Amino acid sequence: MYYSTVRYGIILGMSTSGQKAQDRVSRAGRPRDPSRDDAILRAALDGLAELGYDRLSMDEIAARAHAGKGALYRRWPSKAALVVAAMMTWRERAAPLTIPDTGSLSGDIEATVAAIPDFDEAAAQQMAVFVGLATAASRDPELRTALADNLLARPRRSIREVLDRAVARGEIAAERELDLVADIVVGLNILRIMLGEAPDREYVARVLNTIIYPLVTMAPTGGTQR
Repeated sequence: MYYSTVRYGIILGMSTSGQKAQDRVSRAGRPRDPSRDDAILRAALDGLAELGYDRLSMDEIAARAHAGKGALYRRWPSKAALVVAAMMTWRERAAPLTIPDTGSLSGDIEATVAAIPDFDEAAAQQMAVFVGLATAASRDPELRTALADNLLARPRRSIREVLDRAVARGEIAAERELDLVADIVVGLNILRIMLGEAPDREYVARVLNTIIYPLVTMAPTGGTQR
């Protein structure tokens, strides 16, 4: 299931901070074996899908990965860190998160929409996993922080980079307030997931073209930027 689901999730992103933390933990013990990392991450993701975050334990992940629990803790300091690392790795394999500079905001929006992967039954299962994680995060401060700093930070940053390029080109007024725009995009897609629907290309295109583009390009006087 791990490899069948990696194409889902362009809206849900991740950063490299989790990997850096993992590397620091690894350097404290024996050299890291990448093949063992992959087995552990796969076991975490599969266990998460089957059991949910609350019922999943480090012992369960270790058993599924045929590894000692010490091998898990040498790589990740906690279940929250390991689970988020598994989601981040899955997302990194889905599709590139960096939106190319096409030379215009409309072109960058088209490139963003084109990068949305196709959704299948396995992707729907991963959406359910994310909903479960979000629910668990409301009770677990460590998981909440890990999700915010990694899984959700990357798409917000990618969207802001697209907007900042448009500001530099003069397509968006320099004084336009943009801090909440990325949150609008991510929030609407999370809402879509919570309702059991896929934020597919058609949906993302509607959000970006009918809400975000008119919002950010409207001139301060009420007109529209060129």
